[in-house]
Amino acid sequence: MADPSVSELLASAVAALGGSEREGQVRMAEAVARAFDTGEHLAVQAGTGTGKSLAYLVPAIARALADESPVVVSTATIALQRQLVDRDLPRLATALEKVLPRRPTFALLKGRRNYLCLNKIHTGIAEESDAEPQAELFDPFAASALGRDVQRLTAWAEDTDTGDRDDLKPGVPERSWSQVSVSARECVGAVRCQYGTDCFAERARAVAGEADIVVTNHALLAIDAISDTTVLPEHRLLVIDEAHELTDRVTSVATAELSATMLSVAVRRVGRLVSPELVSRLDAASLTFGSAIHDGTPGRMDHLDDELATYLAALRDAAGAARAAIAPPQAGGTPSALADPKAAAARKESVAALTEIADTAARILTSFEPAIPDRYDVVWLSHEDNRGSVRAVLRVAPLSVAGLLRERLFARATTVLTSATLTVGGSFDAMAGDWGLRRGEDPQAARWRGLDVGSPFAHAKAGILYVAKHLPPPGRDGTGTAEQLDEIAALITAAGGRTLGLFSSMRAARSAAEAMRERLDTPVLCQGDDTTGALVEQFADDAETSLFGTLSLWQGVDVPGPSLSLVLIDRIPFPRPDDPLLTARQRAITARGGNGFMAVAANHAALLLAQGAGRLLRGTDDRGVVAVLDSRMATARYAGYLRASLPPFWATTDSAKVRLALQRLRGA
Repeated sequence: MADPSVSELLASAVAALGGSEREGQVRMAEAVARAFDTGEHLAVQAGTGTGKSLAYLVPAIARALADESPVVVSTATIALQRQLVDRDLPRLATALEKVLPRRPTFALLKGRRNYLCLNKIHTGIAEESDAEPQAELFDPFAASALGRDVQRLTAWAEDTDTGDRDDLKPGVPERSWSQVSVSARECVGAVRCQYGTDCFAERARAVAGEADIVVTNHALLAIDAISDTTVLPEHRLLVIDEAHELTDRVTSVATAELSATMLSVAVRRVGRLVSPELVSRLDAASLTFGSAIHDGTPGRMDHLDDELATYLAALRDAAGAARAAIAPPQAGGTPSALADPKAAAARKESVAALTEIADTAARILTSFEPAIPDRYDVVWLSHEDNRGSVRAVLRVAPLSVAGLLRERLFARATTVLTSATLTVGGSFDAMAGDWGLRRGEDPQAARWRGLDVGSPFAHAKAGILYVAKHLPPPGRDGTGTAEQLDEIAALITAAGGRTLGLFSSMRAARSAAEAMRERLDTPVLCQGDDTTGALVEQFADDAETSLFGTLSLWQGVDVPGPSLSLVLIDRIPFPRPDDPLLTARQRAITARGGNGFMAVAANHAALLLAQGAGRLLRGTDDRGVVAVLDSRMATARYAGYLRASLPPFWATTDSAKVRLALQRLRGA
């Protein structure tokens, strides 16, 4: 008897789960299976409600069992990871168990920082805080709260089976968690660690190494791809969900920074491990560098002045000398960690900190040497508010990660990239270019194709795109004009609440929320009033409530039903004109003869608009309006390009028609 096809497996799974097949879901599953067979990378845009998780999990499971080789699934958000591991995969494994050779297995794998470190807890290192001592002088409660958190985490280490931070309820602040966890660089290694056999991170890796489907996140995928450290099981097939986030997540992993805070922590760490002369040398280099960036002018650095270059070189050399003095024993020597685990852990953490400092300083220095296409770095100085004082940070990030992804990700595994929003201006090319997938006759270009399987929603009948063409263009101060606030009040009144307001800044969101609370009889919540989860729950539970927020809400709200009938977008979400990385990318494209504004700023805005508009229709019975209160969406030369990135709603600029439609939706 022949093995069942992917379409037959999908039909069995959907039937067992009590659902119904959708045309787009079947097309996607067949395309994923074909990509796995041919080795051709695949970008799939699948609208909300398509059932894309099943569409890639079914062929992934079938192929993993046929090849006895794992398929890795990477996601951007914890919510989707949990959905896959806690709901989709267990149900799917049960549904397909009778039609597959055996029951498929799966595992969730995260970075080492997400797991408790038993060595750090039991050797007493967790009691030594790396936080700035000055902070505790001004806030004694912070020190006592940190101690209570560490005690709680130490007790939890005896009860938990996973040591996974996400399993800790309620959670703890990052400062507390850092006392009981280590990075991959800081880990002394399972062989040398006296707790190696019980290590939560190692146990998770061992389970993942035996699983058919390994679920991970984009950050860990990036570390595995661009570093020399192997953290994921060896694999030839990869699925990237929420693929619109990939470039930003990889860029984040590839970004490094130097600040006075991290330097002072390193100096304290090495104090007992190296000679006073080396400590003094590192301390002097750190203080001089910290003073220089504190007094520097924030923004992108197009050149490195001689003074800062001298300070960076001194910092690089001082950190390198201290690292050489305390480098751990070579592999194969006496596993001294077993004899003195606390000392070994302290050495490893210090070496990791010094390596990061030396490598980052060296990277910044070399960033101003002749550039390599797709590889050179952008350097900028930020001055950030830190409890009323200025925190100066010098950062370095790759101008583009396309080359890294092309050589270190797509060259190693056949990859399926999927999301509800992958086309920009109606084409996959912009996103594919950011990933390093190129078209044309270049023999080095990876083979790929794009597929839009559509959406189960009848957008033109279910939704209206309203552009407030009559409003003046938005001002530069980030807050709404009087005319815009009038428009918001009229629309929310017509909708009877039921509004998600998506704003370009927290200042704009708060200003609008305060104004609406004075004008409206229905409740208005604002991001920051409570945790995002609690606010979304309140919003979903009360149909008359409106919720205002900024970028992080654009992708985190999933509220089907009558509680959401109106999505307000205050302005086209172009990147900030002072964003050093995006402006550098824009300038680089312009210098090569391209249209930097369209390739960077317009594409950035188009993707975020599509994500925002995607909050409206979450179920097949949903109806409503997406209102863009930025007249440029109707009048600017790039308006058509931006609208082409949105779902095909029925479009209008008539505010009276829109208010009547909203009134009908609430039954007024």
